[in-house]
Amino acid sequence: MKTIIVFAIVVTMSIVSAFSQDISGDWNGEAKRGEKLITFVFKIEKENSKYSSTMSVPTFRVSGIKPSTTTFIDGKLIIDGSNVGMNYKGIFNKESQQFEGTYKEGGLEMTLNLKKGAIKIEDLRRPQEPVKPYPYYEEDVVFKNIEAKVSLAGTLTLPNKNEKFPVVILISGSGPQDRDESFMGHKPFLVLADHLTKQGIGVLRFDDRGHGESTGDFGNATTEDFSKDVLSAITYLKTRNDVDIKNIGLIGHSEGGIIAPLVANNSKDVAFMVLLASTGISGTELSVMQSKTLRQFPVKDEIAYEKNTRKAIAIVTSNKSDLEIKNELTTHYNAFIKPILTSLNVPEEKINLFIESQLKTSLKPWSRYFLQYNPADEIEKLQMPVLSLNGSKDTQVNAKINQEGIRKALIKGGNKDYEIIELENLNHFFQECETGNMDEYRKIEQTFSPTALKEISNWIFKRIDVN
Repeated sequence: MKTIIVFAIVVTMSIVSAFSQDISGDWNGEAKRGEKLITFVFKIEKENSKYSSTMSVPTFRVSGIKPSTTTFIDGKLIIDGSNVGMNYKGIFNKESQQFEGTYKEGGLEMTLNLKKGAIKIEDLRRPQEPVKPYPYYEEDVVFKNIEAKVSLAGTLTLPNKNEKFPVVILISGSGPQDRDESFMGHKPFLVLADHLTKQGIGVLRFDDRGHGESTGDFGNATTEDFSKDVLSAITYLKTRNDVDIKNIGLIGHSEGGIIAPLVANNSKDVAFMVLLASTGISGTELSVMQSKTLRQFPVKDEIAYEKNTRKAIAIVTSNKSDLEIKNELTTHYNAFIKPILTSLNVPEEKINLFIESQLKTSLKPWSRYFLQYNPADEIEKLQMPVLSLNGSKDTQVNAKINQEGIRKALIKGGNKDYEIIELENLNHFFQECETGNMDEYRKIEQTFSPTALKEISNWIFKRIDVN
């Protein structure tokens, strides 16, 4: 997820009265997190007396976020983005001509005031990003997941329009992602697509369902649902006469790396696969590991903390009703998390907000599916060529532990053509880095290590069937 901006405009009293009936247009504001100002922009539209909004966060170069509902009643604006993990509530102040309110995302809460008007967005392009006109063919495309009634919008790039080319489908990581997998001011899928296309390999990348220009509900989708969106992408590519359908491959990053095996095992048309920072252990084990390595607060007893984390997961993955799980999980978090945060002098209001966020995340269909899914079970079935790349300084997905899981699964399944490489000094997004910590991503100018880019393209060319 990401954030948005601020600007002031002069509004006459005649317009003030109109706001009580129609707030359509652009609204922008800045929220402060630590020392950093984050700019937000909401484009609010009205159709048949109902409002909808699209959120952008220019600070992080993120756009196309579609909150599920937007309401404006008696001067109160509520933008409910529970489908994408955010919420905004504001009350219109006639004197200052702005909505004054609070933006929430996960356990984060920030004051955010919104004023009407468009703003000029600074070009924050990173050095590796290509500049148009590109030396290759580019086409905006739309294809459908008919079963889910979802339209998926993306971009297809080909070396030229006059031949048939091998094509890879890029599969993004967790959270709502656009076709460029935009994050922290970077566009790794844009850089990867540019590199591969220049090398002679076509690329299809697309906005996740419910995000950007794609339709559908992201918030209630699971890893399996996303795999069916990729299957629809394969079906679409097979309709084109400029795609070499014998050489359709998958490149999955992070969660995309566990989606890819699901796709391949439900299709006869995947020729090869590249796993980038993929996991090779169950969702439960990964979550337990991340609960310790990515935790932002200390604990006195790590053994007890892990035991309680596993208990929370057991509650979430039980066969009980949603209400029973919510009640049991609330009781558990209050007995487990609350005392830890209280001992660290965290205000009760923030503790309750944190627990509320944990509950919402835990009860999502995606979480329940992910915790019970072990990608090794699907990787074991793969009989096509597989390349696994992980960075040695990846703090989100430990390279050694996860690559060992991938290796064991491939060996157990009898795969004869695989390569597993740990790339030195690269983080979760394959940037050359110092620590690999998540707060470092934005500070690094490099988007994608040239070493990693070459490993990917060189490996693919060795596996392409040209017969």
